[in-house]
Amino acid sequence: MTTLSETAYPRLKANLSLKELRDIYTPTEAEVAFANQVAQRPLARFAVLIHLKLFQRLGFFTLLRDVPEPIKRHIAQAFGLLKMPPAEQLNDYDTSGSKRVHVAALRQYLNVRVIDDAGKTWLRSVAEEAAETKNTVPDIINVMLEELVRHRYELPGFTVLQRMAHSARDSINNEYFVRITEALTPSAKVLIDELLKTPSGSTYSGWHTLKREPKKPTSKEVRGYLQHIRQMKQLAEQLPLIEIPVPKLRHFRYMARALNAAEVAELKPAKRYALATIFIRSQYSQTLDDAADLFVRLMQKMENTAQQQLIAHQLEHAKRADMLIGQLKDLLDGFRLEGTDTQRIDAITHSLIMDPELLLADCEAHMAFAGRNHLPFLIRPYQKNRSLLLNCLEIMALRSTSQDASMEKLIEVLFLLRSSKSQQTELSALGITLDDCAWLTGHWRKLVLVKPVSGPVTKVDRKYFELAVLSQIKDEIRSGDLYIADSERYDDYREQLVSEEVFLEELADYANVTGIEADPEVFVAALKKQLATLSNEIDHNFPENTSADIVDGRLVLKRATRTEINATVAALDEAISDALQNISIVDALIDATRWLDLHKHFRPLAGTESRLEDPMMRFVTTLFCYGCNLGPVQTAHSIKSFNRRQISWLNLKYVNEELLDRAIVEVINAYNKFELPGYWGSGETASADGTKWSVYEENLLSEYHIRYGGYGGIGYYHVSDKYIALFSRFIPCGVYEGVYILDGFWENQSDIKPNTVHGDTQAQSYPIFALSHLLGISLMPRIRGVQDLTLFRPDNTTRYENIDCLFGEPIDWKLIETHLPDMLRVAVSIKVGKITPSTILRRLGNFSRKNKMYVAFKELGKAIRTQFLLRYISDVEFRKTISAATNKSEQFNEFVKWVFFGGQGVIAENIRHEQRKLIKYSHLVANMLILHNVVGMTEALAKMKQSGADLKPDILGGLAPFRHRHINRFGDYTLDFERELRPLNFEMRIL
Repeated sequence: MTTLSETAYPRLKANLSLKELRDIYTPTEAEVAFANQVAQRPLARFAVLIHLKLFQRLGFFTLLRDVPEPIKRHIAQAFGLLKMPPAEQLNDYDTSGSKRVHVAALRQYLNVRVIDDAGKTWLRSVAEEAAETKNTVPDIINVMLEELVRHRYELPGFTVLQRMAHSARDSINNEYFVRITEALTPSAKVLIDELLKTPSGSTYSGWHTLKREPKKPTSKEVRGYLQHIRQMKQLAEQLPLIEIPVPKLRHFRYMARALNAAEVAELKPAKRYALATIFIRSQYSQTLDDAADLFVRLMQKMENTAQQQLIAHQLEHAKRADMLIGQLKDLLDGFRLEGTDTQRIDAITHSLIMDPELLLADCEAHMAFAGRNHLPFLIRPYQKNRSLLLNCLEIMALRSTSQDASMEKLIEVLFLLRSSKSQQTELSALGITLDDCAWLTGHWRKLVLVKPVSGPVTKVDRKYFELAVLSQIKDEIRSGDLYIADSERYDDYREQLVSEEVFLEELADYANVTGIEADPEVFVAALKKQLATLSNEIDHNFPENTSADIVDGRLVLKRATRTEINATVAALDEAISDALQNISIVDALIDATRWLDLHKHFRPLAGTESRLEDPMMRFVTTLFCYGCNLGPVQTAHSIKSFNRRQISWLNLKYVNEELLDRAIVEVINAYNKFELPGYWGSGETASADGTKWSVYEENLLSEYHIRYGGYGGIGYYHVSDKYIALFSRFIPCGVYEGVYILDGFWENQSDIKPNTVHGDTQAQSYPIFALSHLLGISLMPRIRGVQDLTLFRPDNTTRYENIDCLFGEPIDWKLIETHLPDMLRVAVSIKVGKITPSTILRRLGNFSRKNKMYVAFKELGKAIRTQFLLRYISDVEFRKTISAATNKSEQFNEFVKWVFFGGQGVIAENIRHEQRKLIKYSHLVANMLILHNVVGMTEALAKMKQSGADLKPDILGGLAPFRHRHINRFGDYTLDFERELRPLNFEMRIL
């Protein structure tokens, strides 16, 4: 059953601080006057004041015997009673007729009403409306509580709300299930029933096959997985489209994924068919994404192989290059010989070391690979992967996102050539002209177009033509110029934007919240003026800038002086480490769990009530298992209470990413209530950085990372300037990390709300600067190689006295003005939750020759980034602030690596959603330990202050919570829930 503590239903705290008593339970003069007016006896007046103050806190009337003694004593003192009335008299008042009269007067005074039958009918409709998007009973109850307070209703009993919420959730869910099931044909129902059976001679049911994940993209695996996608397509095409709210759809998907075939078969028919339909369609969408990822991965692998072969070829033929250069020198020497032309020709002829035709052939062979041209080396791997690539292309059924459908036409040409064996093909036979090949780059044109002896080009080299088209398709998939219908990540992003009507309705509110001018002309004029003013200011002050210089036309930034660790801070830090109590990592997790009741967030994904006997013990065990990467087998060896199946069962049936995020938010909010983190930062800034996690190669997400080395994925974190991580995500190594830098602002539900984000060099692309500006977020990345970046002029006529050499071309303000409404529509869509920043940045992160919005975002980004760079080069303290912020992310990365100590830090899971959960688990454990450290540090510092230690804000600001010397990670772990636990004391002061 849902417990009261899982909801926002008001309840009285057992322990109250003096500040809370004063702030909450001290009656005002007007309230005392009201009590004197409605009651005659002092006891009754006292009781009226208690009910008044308690109702203001709780929203309902309670019995006086249930009111904690400290509250009664405080109200009595504030009321002027010299002596507390006896408990018997207060209990008698609870049953007296006077109370009923006084409660009626209190309701009138407070302007509240008792919920009657009409009110209950209204409240049921509120619960049902909430249940259309909310998945858990506590969430529905919380919505009901908000509406009751807003409509000035006295809160009914908790069990009344609980019954209504349960009934509403079951009713709405069943309504969705019935609607989906009624749309199924009889043959589709038979098909689903067959999936739940295990065929004779087979180990797995069809339901288990639906959950198949692609492994390492070998030729055999790709062929098998493409066949799996075709089967998924056949299934999905027989099922109706799902039209239910996204949160509900996501919850049903989690529910279905957590069930095995036998459990699904036991469900009621409507629920069984509906969940199966939802799961099949969602898995099909995911497999379409997989097809695109496989296609891109195969193309990238071919290109990497070709580039490596080019390097090997150049090394191998270095002697030939030396020979050709030597031959050229001899020819030039002969040409410069003094004498007649005949004498020079004779000298040149004698200098030839081989037949001219052979020399010419060597020159042509060398020139074929000149300029790092790796394209000729693509032919051999392409022959091996051609059928796989074309099969991927067939499955994706790509469509253009713009009116330029030329690539759709070329895709049809590829299928026309599928069975062709010819080396060269006439353009006319393919139904295309030379204009259809205008997108070819110079290197491709030399290989694709077959030059005749005379006349125009009429033929193409078939293999190179196919390769060029496939390469362009890869780029257009990544840039969003091509989309895959029904997929999740590669669908047409325009469909996720708000409609024109909604955009116009939301635009005014958006402009007020962000401070962005919605009128394109005014927006451009203001931005241009800002850039011009700042540029002139930096140029004027540049001679006095001691931290930057221009040498030979290049910017030189002088290294900032390193701030050494203050001896006082170092001594204090060591004293804190000595004062912290040595503790097992499991005990630290138990303490944090007991403080916050974190286990309450984890309930059966199937929507049923939890039947666990020891939910807290099971939660801590699971958290330790996955958050520290021990795995179920090793955890079962270390903790004797459970076996490996029990541990993995809870992770499968009770835990998903959303629930882990909720627990993370709870930890962050508790941490933020302490005084100490306030000395480390304001909470207004966060830094984003990724760290590589090693992953087994047998999965699609694992990829070799050039920068980090080795196979793996990237754990991407947003770390507050208060040192705690707000957001985490697991992304492939091949993805541009900066794409996700803005997502944390929308997925972060904690009380810490940053408005500035720092990042590394990957965060400084033009589209990211532009989008962050439109969203009202300040982007301040740490940039490597800033001296090679170009600044952009406000206009073509402006020149600068000191820094002119740093500027390039002017900004195209007209382009920004023209496309500002389109860019604002994207920003509004993000603000209202229709699309995530990463969804659009994935499309804007690669050059697109068709997407005009990409060009506009790029141009706007030039203006915003130029302003940032001007501040960056002119203010050394600005650079120090950015560096310090990004250092906090790096420190967190080291700490979370220390937390994830099991299995040598290698993620053993090959299932993608489990990999993502592991990152969330480790994020949660790291934050819980950080909270535990802050509690211990606060207590230690408070004792030092009492002992006369000289603590100052700047000294406290030099500390950090990433300490683990006192935490024991290894040994025989005992789950001791009876150990004495000190309560969280947010009021404990240091200064």
